[in-house]
Parts: sequence; C-alpha cells; structure tokens
Amino acid sequence: MQSFRTEHENPVIEKDILELERKIYAFKNGEIDEDRFRTLRLARGVYGQRQPGVQMIRIKIPYGRISAAQLRRIASVSDRYSDGKLHITTRQDIQIHHVSLDDTPQLWSELEQDDITLREACGNTVRNITASALSGIEPNEVFDVRPYAQAAFAYFLRNATCQEMGRKVKISFSNSSDDTALGFMHDLGFIAKIEQGKRGFKVLLAGGLGSQSRQADVLYEFYPADAILPLIESVLRLFDRHGERANRMKARLKFLVKQVGVETFRQWVLDELPKVTPTGIDISDFEDEISIPIAPAAPHLSYDEAEEFDRWKKLQVLEQKQGGIYAAKVPVSLGNFSSDQARALADFIEQYTGNEITFTIDQQLIIRHIPQEQLRRVFSFLKELNLSELGVNNTSQVTACPGTDTCNLAIANSTSLALRCEALLHERFQNHVKATPSIKISGCMNSCGQHMIANIGFQGMSINAGKGKVMPAVQVLLGGANLKDGNAAFADKVIKIPSKRALQALNLILDDYEAGSAISFYEHYAALGDRYFYDLLKPLADTTEVGDEEFIDWGQEAKYEKAIGVGECAGVVIDLVTTLFKEAEEKLEFASEAIHQKRFADSMYHSYSAIIQVAKALLTKAGKRTNSYAAIIEAYQEQLELQDGYDAGEQFKELVQRHAKTLPNAKEAKQYLADAIFFVSTAIKKLNEVSNEVEA
Repeated sequence: MQSFRTEHENPVIEKDILELERKIYAFKNGEIDEDRFRTLRLARGVYGQRQPGVQMIRIKIPYGRISAAQLRRIASVSDRYSDGKLHITTRQDIQIHHVSLDDTPQLWSELEQDDITLREACGNTVRNITASALSGIEPNEVFDVRPYAQAAFAYFLRNATCQEMGRKVKISFSNSSDDTALGFMHDLGFIAKIEQGKRGFKVLLAGGLGSQSRQADVLYEFYPADAILPLIESVLRLFDRHGERANRMKARLKFLVKQVGVETFRQWVLDELPKVTPTGIDISDFEDEISIPIAPAAPHLSYDEAEEFDRWKKLQVLEQKQGGIYAAKVPVSLGNFSSDQARALADFIEQYTGNEITFTIDQQLIIRHIPQEQLRRVFSFLKELNLSELGVNNTSQVTACPGTDTCNLAIANSTSLALRCEALLHERFQNHVKATPSIKISGCMNSCGQHMIANIGFQGMSINAGKGKVMPAVQVLLGGANLKDGNAAFADKVIKIPSKRALQALNLILDDYEAGSAISFYEHYAALGDRYFYDLLKPLADTTEVGDEEFIDWGQEAKYEKAIGVGECAGVVIDLVTTLFKEAEEKLEFASEAIHQKRFADSMYHSYSAIIQVAKALLTKAGKRTNSYAAIIEAYQEQLELQDGYDAGEQFKELVQRHAKTLPNAKEAKQYLADAIFFVSTAIKKLNEVSNEVEA
C-alpha cells in the first residue's frame, strides 16, 4: 500500500490522515477487527457502499458554503479517484462514490489543500452543520446565522466529547422564523431571534425523522447568540453520558429526551453549564465582505432568449439584501452533476460573480453576488451547462436519497422513481396555478430523502404478492409540512402500493388537489384527512392481478430481490473485552498528547473515556448491563468497585465524573491522567491474574 504524499503544513490534519492510513493497513493485515475499523473510517467520511470493494466519500461542506477553488478541488479528486460525478446531499454535503479504500488517505490529503475536510462527515459524531441557504443575502432575514454555524463547526470538529457518541447529532441554523433549515427535525435547531436589540436563538431540542419521527421540543424561547457553544457542549456531554449505546434503534437524542422529559433535561443542562469552559463567538472573525470582479457587461440576447431570460429571472433570481446584486437558484436534478460542470461553475463564479456558491438542503445550488449587468451572462452560461431548466412554479425539484444505486440499507431504487416524478411534473404541471407540492423519496425507512416531512412522500419497501413472490413497493405518505418557527406536520402513512404504480398515485393526488379550493397542498390534505386519500388510492393497492413488469423496480432490468446490506449509519462497535482495553490504552495516549498540546479539556475527556472503557470491559466480562455511560458508572459503583480493589482516595463514581465537574487546566489534566493510568493498569493487572489462574 503506497503512502500518501504530505503537501500541507497542518500537523493535526497530517496526523489524522496518517492515522487513517495506518488503520487501513492494520485492518488489511488482520490487526484490528472490521467493526472497530468501521467506526474509525466512518468518522473520517469513508462509508461502505452496496457494491463490494468500493467506498462512498462524504465531503463536509459547512452550511453548504463553497468557493471556486474548493469546488475545483472536489472536481479534481472526483476525476482522479472516482467517476467524475458529484452528489449534493440533504445536509449540504458533497458525496462521491466508487472510491478504493486504499486511495482515501491521498484523496483526503488533496482536499485539505483547499481547507476541505472529511472529518466527522459520517459516524457517531456531530454531522455537517446546516443553515438557511439564503443566510447573509435574504432581505427578510433576522440576521446572518452563518458565523454561528461556522463557529459551531470549528469548535466541535475533532472535539474529544463528540468522537464516539452513542449515535450521530445533527444541528441546524435558520435565519428567520420561516425555519428554512428545518430546526424542528434536528437534535439541536437554532432559529434567529432579536429581543431588546440583542441577537439570540430559539433553541429546539431532540427532533428527528426515521421510523419514529419526533418534533423537537423548545429548550429555550430565547438564548443569547454569543453563548451557544457552551450550551451545545452541555447537551453533547449529557447525550454522551446518558444516551443509549447498546440498542442502536434507541440511541438518538430524541429517545433520551422522550424518556426523561424536556423539563428534566433542561435542568440537566442548567447543572452542566457551569462545568463547561465559557466560550464566546466573535462574529467579526467571519469574512463577509463581497468582492466582485469588474467584467464587461453581458451581451444582449435574441428575442426568443430574452423571453426565456425574463421568465428565468422572475422565477429563479432574488435581489440580495445588499441591494443591486442578485442570487440565482440553480436546479440540479436529484443533486447530481458532473465534475466538468463543477469546474465550469468554478471558473465562471471566479470571473463574473462574488466567488461563492451555496449548496441547499433540497439538493440544489445558489450562485451568490451577481452584478445586475451579469445576469444575462449567468443565464446563458447555465443554459450551456444544462442547468437553466426552470423549477415548476419556482419550487424545488424532487428530493431523493441514492437508494439502491449505492446504499447498503436501501430497499428500493429511489432515484429512478424521482426522475420519473420530475418528468411527470414538467410534462403535466408546468403551468400549474397552485404551489406545486413538495415531493421527497427515500429508499428505506431511515428518511435520508426526508419523505416524512414532504407534502407527498414515497418510502421504498417490499410487499408480498402471494405464492412466495415479493415485489417492490412504496409507502405513500401525505401531509407533511414545515409550519415555521420550529413547528411541523409529519406526513401520515396512507397506503402501500406496488412501486410501479407510484406515478398513477401521483397523478390521482395532484388531480384531486387541482380540483380542490385549497391554496396549498398541506391545507388540502388537512381538510380531507388520511381516510379520504386511502379510499382514493385503494384500487392501486390491489395485487390480485399484477404484470411481470411490476416485479422489476424502477431503473432496473432484473427481477426484484429484497437485499439489504449491513448499515453503517451508526458505526456500531463490538464490545469485546480485549478491544475495550486496547481502546482505553489508546485514549490514555490521546490524553497525554493533548496535555503537550495544551488541550486540557480534551485530555480530561480522553482520560475519562479510558476509565469508562475499562469499567465497561469488566462489566461486560461479568455479564452486567452496559447500555449507557451513566449505567456503566452506576453498575460499576454498585457491583465491582470493592472486588476490583481500586482505591485512590475517592469512590469510582467521583473519579469518573471529575472531568465533568472541573474546569480544565494543566494541573487537573495531569492529575486526572495519572489517576486514569493507575485505574487502567490496576484493572489490566487484575484481569491478567484471573486469566493466569484459569490457565493454571
């Protein structure tokens, strides 16, 4: 395996990439098991695909903001290591597919040349932080939330607290009560507010999609904007400590808050906040100057082009709050575009606009800072790139996850169905007088395509067609909507139908909507209810007579087979005693290294983690319950403390919780590391003595 080339000067990044390379080598040589390796690579943005032997690479783009140089760099690595295709995700990331595992360290190294990271794009970490796509330019925004999203991204990247949580945590920032970043479905959602002339956020807690969708609770109606980092850290600490770790299906923050109640959790936060190092946010550090190159005005358009341009400008262009400059929404079907298109976009925005693109949560992109005299040039350029096609009544196109094209967990081909739905909308409803309903499609229950919040959603599944036959199907969901200011309606599951009848269902639903008096689809559905639409679609669910083509999924040629791979959304670790001890020793090394780098909070957390891992190993060996860190502490205190003979002048519980009760400094970090080393070495010695007695 060839070592990656070091071309940058940041030792932290270099160490990260070298560690990935070493672990790949160790995994291939059988030195670490597959489950432990999976956890590490996921936290480095390397995700297994449905196809054997290749990886999906998720590239973290905080709040979707990207420059020409960064876009050009991503296009380059896609050409070199992948297939020249880029995919915009519903978290404003970029994904590339079909990458060899051996190439991932070099790929990452090349991305870092333009400050692009893979770190914590997957795994049990703080995932990419999203924000309103028009933040900073929208005329009616409360304030630009991007500096706060950037501060949160930077603060929690590589933060020791959030490297191996029970599950992932998702955070969003909305620039107004319109909640365009969908805070209601996030673990932590922040909605911009101003009270008495001061900036702050409405803070939402423990929302989520998936098979058990949950609207977020209101943690605070108003919280000072410059104090949110300690608040987020407190929530992460509590989730890390009390969150479920044994049962993956119950390991998200929403289940913990539902279990203990929002009032109890709020009190936990109040108790935790004084133990967190105060950290403010200096928004002046955020580069928000708009620099637009001087270029000749765009040439005039022909008569036919001018008509098309006027319509494009009306539907796709927004005048920015700065006045005199504009932003253009660019529809990207299913978020998929090529490296050639990416390079052309990069060159263009560098030459004619403010050198900034924003990826959106509905898989589109926005070109910012366009001078008025360049709008015709932008339109002509997008038309040449086949990116000027108008949305239907200026709504986003269909949103969909990759489905069975690449995902291990997918049951259905969501992308091909989505393309057919888009074609139907453009064919039949281009002159639709009402707002076109949002349509979102997921290949399984996990809701990566966000079908649970769509006006019209399709979830891939399979159904029994009798005589042992299985056919591809979709669950039809209706009535989801963003009701603003942190409120939402989650879609109802109305009926299951064969997948090849989804377009018939869409036609029936849209015809019914057109004939009604309601302005929005949400109002139309709310007035009629799920039973009405069940009866409307019920004939499509009859499988007494099915054609052979209905046993073939969208976009496929072979007969459908339900095949689900091993999902990697959580990065589950096998809790073998030896693995846990090895992890504890590794964390002690991290703790020592952090002290040398004067990262005392990180050092204390690593020492704490080492103690927890060893206690978990001993409890696992004794057959005791270890479903959360809090449960480990209680179980060890009650059942193993005396027999393990540990005595450092304090009880185990006090020892293990000291990291959370002490503001970190050099003296405390060094002492805590010394106590952790003593605890771990004592446990290892005792375990070896027991093993030797058994062998004798």
